Parts: sequence; C-alpha cells; structure tokens
Amino acid sequence: MRLHIPVHVRWGDLDAYNHVNNVQMMRILEESRVRAFWAPDARGSGVVDDHTPPTAIIDAAAGSTTTTLIAGHQIEYLLPVPYQRNPLDVQLWISRFGGASAEISYEVYCNDGLAVRAASTMVFIDSETERPRRISDAERAAWADYLDEPVQLRSRG
Repeated sequence: MRLHIPVHVRWGDLDAYNHVNNVQMMRILEESRVRAFWAPDARGSGVVDDHTPPTAIIDAAAGSTTTTLIAGHQIEYLLPVPYQRNPLDVQLWISRFGGASAEISYEVYCNDGLAVRAASTMVFIDSETERPRRISDAERAAWADYLDEPVQLRSRG
C-alpha cells in the first residue's frame, strides 16, 4: 500500500526552462515525507484531520527526543514537471526497515504521468545522545501496511 500526499507546485519552484527545478523537487519530496511521518504539533495547526495519514506519528514537537536525518538520496527524472494548478500526487512507501533507519521510496505523478522516482534513507536519532535510536514497535506497527518493494531505479539495475 502507498501513501498519497498531494503537494502543490509553486510558481517559484520553476527554473528558467519553465519546469520544477531539481532542488525544488527535493523539497517536494521532503514536504511529502514530513506530512507522511511527522505528527501534527504545536508549531503547526496541531489538528489531526482527514488529511493526516495514520503513519504521521513521529513526535516533532519542541522538546521531542527524536530527530531524523537523511543519510542519502537517489532520484531519477522521467518527465519535466511544469507549473500546474492540480497538486502533484507524491506516492511514498517504506521499502526497507533497518534497526535505526528506513528507506523511503517515492513516485511523483503530475498531469502528464510518472515524472520522478526516488529513494531516501532516513535515520532515527536520539536527540539527547545524538546517536542512532532503534525504530520503535509503535512506529513499525503504524508503518507496516506501507512496506513494499523498493522503487525501481535504473541505477539499481
């Protein structure tokens, strides 16, 4: 199963060639990842609504003991993404659990079809010790339905 996170393209995301710049695409992936996995907190609306997925359980509130870091990204651009009024459909899922890390797979769809494939390795850090911490049983349970095969990138064979 996949999470579907709608993310709007902003006019400022476009480059001189009139499509989403590669740096902005990484920000779009970041935005979808945050919406998918981080719980609403006092810095945001704090409201869980119909658009908050059941996977959004990482406590990101001030004073939280969890930090996440990205250890690596892989991305392939298949189609240029133009400005469009409809949001992009960023589909993501977990393709691998480690002890203290998870690999996130993505496919980004625009009006013209599949535009981007990507993967990120997210590492969970204990904020107090600044060392990796194990993924909790509650996190694994919340994310288990979204575990699937890794995205197929050309660079992976």
